[in-house]
Amino acid sequence: MNNPWTKKDLMSLYDLSAEEITLILDTAQEFKKVSQRKIKKVPALRGKTVVNLFIEPSTRTRISFELAEQRLSADIININAEASSLRKGETLLDTVRNIEALQADLVVIRHSAAGAPNFLASRVRCGIVNAGDGAHSHPTQALLDLFTMREKKGTIKGLNVSIIGDILHSRVARSDMWGLLKLGANVTFSGPSTLVPREFEAAGVRVCDNLEDALVGADVVNLLRIQHERQRSGFFPSTGEYARVFGLNKESLKYIKPDALIMHPGPINRDVELASALADGPQSVILEQVTNGLAVRMAVLFLVAGCLK
Repeated sequence: MNNPWTKKDLMSLYDLSAEEITLILDTAQEFKKVSQRKIKKVPALRGKTVVNLFIEPSTRTRISFELAEQRLSADIININAEASSLRKGETLLDTVRNIEALQADLVVIRHSAAGAPNFLASRVRCGIVNAGDGAHSHPTQALLDLFTMREKKGTIKGLNVSIIGDILHSRVARSDMWGLLKLGANVTFSGPSTLVPREFEAAGVRVCDNLEDALVGADVVNLLRIQHERQRSGFFPSTGEYARVFGLNKESLKYIKPDALIMHPGPINRDVELASALADGPQSVILEQVTNGLAVRMAVLFLVAGCLK
């Protein structure tokens, strides 16, 4: 199969063209068929070694990458940061250079420091896939969000997508924004004014601090949790007040279209940003996002691996 992909790394959707994003989505569509087979495995990465280096907690992303690697027949090494030489003071670069010296082909990394994957990608020969870095970027989450929207709505172009919550600390919001804008969607950010910087307007995003305005006319509503672990001061009076003013619940549900998609990158703080009944309701595609994440990560690993020397 001819591989038109030309990058040895995946850092962010900001770096990708609309054509490259579409290539990943189209490739993921083919890989999704693998999970529908009786034998859910292909030899696409046979002989390749992939190292999963998660220095920040993760459930969905880590398991999704590992399963994607298994389904592509890669050799897999999972590194527990707490049990590694990082705990002894070894630098991140030295850790990855040692991994590379052992002939690893790809490193999938999650790190709390924004820019950590970019720092590594410019200094090592092996491929680097960003599985989330600080509040900067989470490209595969954005890709699975785009995949789910396209699968459900037929196209991204012209969709009205409202992303609501802690925009300031969200790598998902930033990654979704670039992917959606490049594919022709209309993007709205909403939440407390302390958590939704106005500078996003310069990128072409509509910013509003009124939930009703953000919900009316939306084809997709993507809820984000409050990221207390990244906050160093209070950005709103209380969780209860946030839920009342910016939570999607049975009261605010009346503002969205009957066929609007309800999305969430997880983990969900139930009955805060999203009412439990809606998270499990007919408009929710949250579990489908998780399913689609597997196909998207298979596509990313396959394309990036195809560019390695």
